[in-house]
Amino acid sequence: MYKVLLVDPNRRSREETDQLLDWRRLGFDIQAYANDSSEALALLASDQVSLVLISLKDPHANGMRTCEHIRQKSTVPIILIGGPDDFHMARRALAFQVSDYIAEPLRAADVLESLHAVKKQLDGVSLQLPLKALPKRNPDMPIIDIVKQYVQEQLNQNITLKKISTLLHFNCAYLGQKFKDHENMSFNEYLLQQRMEKAKLLLEQTDMRIYEIASEVGYTEIDWFYKKFKAYTGASANEYRKQITVTA
Repeated sequence: MYKVLLVDPNRRSREETDQLLDWRRLGFDIQAYANDSSEALALLASDQVSLVLISLKDPHANGMRTCEHIRQKSTVPIILIGGPDDFHMARRALAFQVSDYIAEPLRAADVLESLHAVKKQLDGVSLQLPLKALPKRNPDMPIIDIVKQYVQEQLNQNITLKKISTLLHFNCAYLGQKFKDHENMSFNEYLLQQRMEKAKLLLEQTDMRIYEIASEVGYTEIDWFYKKFKAYTGASANEYRKQITVTA
């Protein structure tokens, strides 16, 4: 089920959108609501939102400005609904790389068609991570925890922040800065730390060969693993294992 954020300050309009389709049957669930861009950005940072619906029905809603602010920080799919049937307005929306611009009169069939297209896109890049009930100590904790969880589960794979950003529909630079602010280290520094600490653990607790350990922590080039491990620990992998054996 893909979580939907509906940005619309008008309560009656929200209800109309809720009742327009059987959202859950289509694989979507409108779980979050925002009145403006600041509320929308806070929700995007704290929850894994898969789709943003922005209502343009109210001329005072500043829906296009909300769309612009979201695009500065996230690549999450956006559908603009209920706007005027105006070429210049639609062209401006396309500049923000929205998934669709659906003008008034709002018809269920048009929204349904857009949702099918978005769902196809989301199904192709779904992160497939089990989300836990994470403590929300600050607005950024949930998304950072998801990034860290992904690293732990995919440590033996080729991991890049750009790939994770795409999966989570976040701007890569924005997510990287948020990660650094929260962890006091860059994403790449964190990734190296996790790989090296797991390699140390495997050297200490298993009889795995060095090339097997390198592969287990995401290195396909054994020489590159040797170089990174020595730079991190001050000893080669073989030396580290011998030191542990002697100490034990």
